[in-house]
Amino acid sequence: MRERITPLFSEAQIRARILELGSQLTQDYAGKDLVVIGLLNGVFPFIADLVRAMELDFDVSFMQVTSYGGGMHSTGEVHILKDLDLSIQGRHALVVEDIVDTGLTLFKVGNLLKDREPQSLKICTLLDKPSRRKVQVPVDYVGFTIEDHFVVGYGLDLEGKLRNLPYVGVYHP
Repeated sequence: MRERITPLFSEAQIRARILELGSQLTQDYAGKDLVVIGLLNGVFPFIADLVRAMELDFDVSFMQVTSYGGGMHSTGEVHILKDLDLSIQGRHALVVEDIVDTGLTLFKVGNLLKDREPQSLKICTLLDKPSRRKVQVPVDYVGFTIEDHFVVGYGLDLEGKLRNLPYVGVYHP
């Protein structure tokens, strides 16, 4: 599988961009009651590095959602497998995602979270793929904007594999 991958963003490029995002988030959320919400599974390396780059006090919680069903394309159906374990009512909520593709997952998650009455709700993603949008969702903080490639590494997977690569690469089937 690895021989079919062309590197897109190196470990150093990712690290540098995360430090920039962390600095921006530190400024934007200074003095605010923040909850950082990671969308599992693919977000785990990104959110771990991102929260370490933020010089703030905040809570972290996770949701597990899926729309891929193990393949290379979104099924269009979003399923919530694990919900938050804390309240976001009256708090600032920052949803952290590995990649925004069709927008369907974040549209559903965003509507669910808005019903819980946060003071604000923003989205931070490592990768944004706007050419694949089926639903427009506001993405407030973007690591990198990419073309319509299937990408793996740094948490992104192909059927559960390749998440452990320290870089993001384009998978060529």
